[in-house]
Amino acid sequence: MALPMDTINLKEQATPPENKLAMPAQDFNKNLNTKYGLQGWRAFIARIITFLGALSLTGYATCQMVLIVSGGTVTFLQWVMVCLFAITFVWIALAACAAVCGFIFSGKSTFKDKVDISGKKTVLLMPTYNEDPSETCAALYSMGENIAAEGLGDLFEIFIISDSNNPDVWVKETAAVQQLKDALAGKVNVWYRRRHDNKAKKAGNVHEFVSRWGARYDYMLVLDADSLLSVETLKTLMEEMATDDNSGIIQTLPCLYRGDTLFARLQQFAGTIYGPIVARGVTAWQGNDGNYWGHNAIIRVKAFAESAGLPTLGGVKPFKGDILSHDFVEAALMRRAGWSVKMLPGLKGSWEESPPSLSDVAIRDRRWAQGNIQHLAVLKAKGLRWPNRFHMITGVMGYMASPFWLALILVGIVIAIQIHYVNVEYFTDQHSLFPNWPMFDSERMIALFVFTMGILIVPKVLGLLRAFFHTPLRKPLGIIRLTLGAIIEMFFSILYAPIFMLIHTKHIFDIFRGRDSGWATQQRQYKGTPWSLLCKQHCGHTLVGLSITAILYYYSPMLLVWLLPTVIGLIFSIPLSALSGSRTLAKVFRFCGILTIPEEVQESPIMQQRDKFAEKLQKSIEHIDLAALLNNSDLQRVHFTMAGTVPKPKRGQPNVNKISADCKINDANLQQEALDWFTKSEVMEVLSEPLLFKKLALKTI
Repeated sequence: MALPMDTINLKEQATPPENKLAMPAQDFNKNLNTKYGLQGWRAFIARIITFLGALSLTGYATCQMVLIVSGGTVTFLQWVMVCLFAITFVWIALAACAAVCGFIFSGKSTFKDKVDISGKKTVLLMPTYNEDPSETCAALYSMGENIAAEGLGDLFEIFIISDSNNPDVWVKETAAVQQLKDALAGKVNVWYRRRHDNKAKKAGNVHEFVSRWGARYDYMLVLDADSLLSVETLKTLMEEMATDDNSGIIQTLPCLYRGDTLFARLQQFAGTIYGPIVARGVTAWQGNDGNYWGHNAIIRVKAFAESAGLPTLGGVKPFKGDILSHDFVEAALMRRAGWSVKMLPGLKGSWEESPPSLSDVAIRDRRWAQGNIQHLAVLKAKGLRWPNRFHMITGVMGYMASPFWLALILVGIVIAIQIHYVNVEYFTDQHSLFPNWPMFDSERMIALFVFTMGILIVPKVLGLLRAFFHTPLRKPLGIIRLTLGAIIEMFFSILYAPIFMLIHTKHIFDIFRGRDSGWATQQRQYKGTPWSLLCKQHCGHTLVGLSITAILYYYSPMLLVWLLPTVIGLIFSIPLSALSGSRTLAKVFRFCGILTIPEEVQESPIMQQRDKFAEKLQKSIEHIDLAALLNNSDLQRVHFTMAGTVPKPKRGQPNVNKISADCKINDANLQQEALDWFTKSEVMEVLSEPLLFKKLALKTI
């Protein structure tokens, strides 16, 4: 039986020689006093439209709300309701005004005269954490093949930086990476490194890469596990970066694709039809003070290393610890140092996938919510540009808007009950024949409701109008199918919105209680959710919906009519959540051409290439596990070449998992007995240490 120490070729290297680049943690208390150039008239006008427009709309709506409640004595609760309304309305108004900006200002679709990039090197950087290796490697394969076909193999390298700590995933991952290397041999270099310490999660993973190999590359194009970019887009991003020596980050607008559930198809349709309008508006007002979404963006490596190192936050939870939503902060720090951060919404050929169901989004949003709330502690950092601070506030309000909305509903219910029992001071010391009732102007209330709904759907209406006149969307999808898709998307959005309201409110409550989100692997392919789990997740939402309905039916039937979309979504949250993961309904809509995107009508060759390689790779690695490794010398050689060298433990901090695994192997009479005793962490040590693996393998000899 061949064993790993006999089969590893020491000349094989999973990683290139180290080319270190210092990436110090930045001081938030230090003001760099950077001088910035003018943004130009476009950004100035866009900022007036977006912010002055939003403030004007909010001012008008708030004044109307004041007039609604001021028909009689205005109670404390009514003033609270006015304040909550203003807070929630301003974010609706900002989205609407940004969409107007996007409708006025077209996204950049033609780019600068290009410079020679033959001497530059870009790395396609793929951080992974217990992801399906057949999916990640297939995307990298299709990008690598297209790069090679264009004769650009010398300009790009692929580097997978793994944080996987699930042994079942890791053994498949190393095998898949080797097949990727073999498939792209002589075309594009493929490198692989797995960290043995997951410190600081994804941000720490990228930090270690930059620190060890950053000087090898001019630019890094950071990917997510579901990212896919066309070779034309890769080349354009590289050329755009090389053209502007002050460019630090260029963010693309990823389009969602490959959705095979109802929820995913709703998301990808909305992203295709409405997303570009808002993105173009945001791009117009932010100028060079842009944001970074953590993937599908190209970054100048040296600038990133010098200015974007993240410190560990002090204080108390939820702010204490590693910065989870690192991308917003990295963009702000690079801009603070003088580098431009911008987005190219007109650049096509950038894709990602949507979470497949409502439950999967809720799990992902828990981590995102904690990361965004942490930004409250970053806002006080000196030298940040106001647009970058605003990006962080927007991220916070993306989650904090939910408890404000819930509070607005609850205050309205309390006022309705108060009016029913007339628990107010009816008669004052002033002589009057009539009591001081808490009153509402019903006609003005109806008008304000219609106005608010109109503002809410402005981005969707403008996005749909753009689609009608935009040939790349209208021609493959058709006006009728576009309209039907928009109606269906808005229908489900209305029903899902109150469910997300309660989900996000619970997230916020847990975060401020100091409960950590952990680091769960994102579910990208739907595997089904048992009804028992759906009931557990949403029974509280159903009870809230039923309770609100019962209370308002008794105390204020008219208010119940206004809140019907909210209570219906909550009451039926369990079946709606189940429906979100429905592949059957998704297939029906796709067959009818509804909720369709152009990539499904005319699938890109790079997507077809990706899917074929993924299917092939999945079949070849599906049976690889520790037992297969123990009996296959070729798999052993591949795995331990990829595994690298385990760092020596610090003095006084022995590797407990390694020691316990060794003891269990010594105590076991048979190989299977040891395997039954191992914990997951101990299996990872066996898979990391060739000598330990060899000792386990010898148990059968």
